[in-house]
Amino acid sequence: MRQSVPSFVEMLNSAKRTAVHLELRDQYNVAEEAAELAKWNRGESVDVDPDSDYWTGWSDLVRSTVARGVLVRRARVVSVPVTDYVRYEHHITVVNLAIGEQVRWLSRAEASDIALPGNDFWLVDDRAVRFNVFDGPGAALEPQYSEDPAVTALCAGAFEAVWERGVEHEKFVV
Repeated sequence: MRQSVPSFVEMLNSAKRTAVHLELRDQYNVAEEAAELAKWNRGESVDVDPDSDYWTGWSDLVRSTVARGVLVRRARVVSVPVTDYVRYEHHITVVNLAIGEQVRWLSRAEASDIALPGNDFWLVDDRAVRFNVFDGPGAALEPQYSEDPAVTALCAGAFEAVWERGVEHEKFVV
């Protein structure tokens, strides 16, 4: 029987110590971002107010997670030169920082000797992992979930290796 996949809210609400997110793609095509990304691509300003209606659900969730003492970190492995999408992502990362996340970036060329899982993931307390699965153009597919110690250990090791080599957001030039 296939294990049900907890939502992001359930994952972060269950965190006691850590919640880490590893992103491995150079392009995403997520419906929730489409309008803001289109504005960015037209050269218009985009919403980076963590208290706006656009961000408030995420902002409230991360702020409450951090307020409980959970360390929330995000690491991104990207190709250099970066894609337009990664430029957009870099620009809006000010929101992640404002709500309490720590963010680092790593050039894909510097990650060649790191054993990385095949998909992005959220790992909570080194015990539960939710994989975000995407198709080629970057549309979200059905997520996957595991509490298998071998899988969570792979993800924890991958994240920490990327984090150790990663560059803090403010110092990563796109």
